[in-house]
Amino acid sequence: MQEQPGVARGSPLRPLPNLIFASRWLQLPLYLGLIAAQAVYVVHFLLELWHLIEAAAGSQAALQQLIASIGYKPTGPVTALNETIIMLVVLALIDVVMISNLLIMVIVGGYETFVSRMGLQGHRDQPEWLSHVNASVLKVKLATAIIGISSIHLLKTFINADNYTDRVLIAQTAIHITFLLSAMAIAYTDKLMSASGSAKH
Repeated sequence: MQEQPGVARGSPLRPLPNLIFASRWLQLPLYLGLIAAQAVYVVHFLLELWHLIEAAAGSQAALQQLIASIGYKPTGPVTALNETIIMLVVLALIDVVMISNLLIMVIVGGYETFVSRMGLQGHRDQPEWLSHVNASVLKVKLATAIIGISSIHLLKTFINADNYTDRVLIAQTAIHITFLLSAMAIAYTDKLMSASGSAKH
């Protein structure tokens, strides 16, 4: 790549550009806040899992907590775990895991892309997707993760459909289709931009 005339490689930035460039570190508290949110999700996951184990062991208090947390409204009294409750709780746990994965992608990918290099090249635990991450790839991956989360929510709603009105079911389905179409549009736009960039080179 040809260097611009009058600009030496490695020369320090002028004060104003240096201030503007350093402003990227203002995002650091945001990523630290997302790490704290990740910790809250871990605690929530462990509590829900513990309640499920307790309910399986016969605890009525844990069973009622699970029923309240998943929004299950049985037609009669529930005295033991049934397949529907177990499925809804497991889907809720999967939902937490997928949101946690989304947080990791935003924290690690966002920091690497917009703040500073993490120097993970050659590290045995470097995520496979991080080696070729950029703003466009990150957008597509986030859109895909959101579709997965929306799918889990929609499945939970359909399993527990008796507790929802037709209007809610139609609205959630329409929202999920909107997410899907949006992700396809983002991926297609990224493909067109990548093809355009390759053609120029």
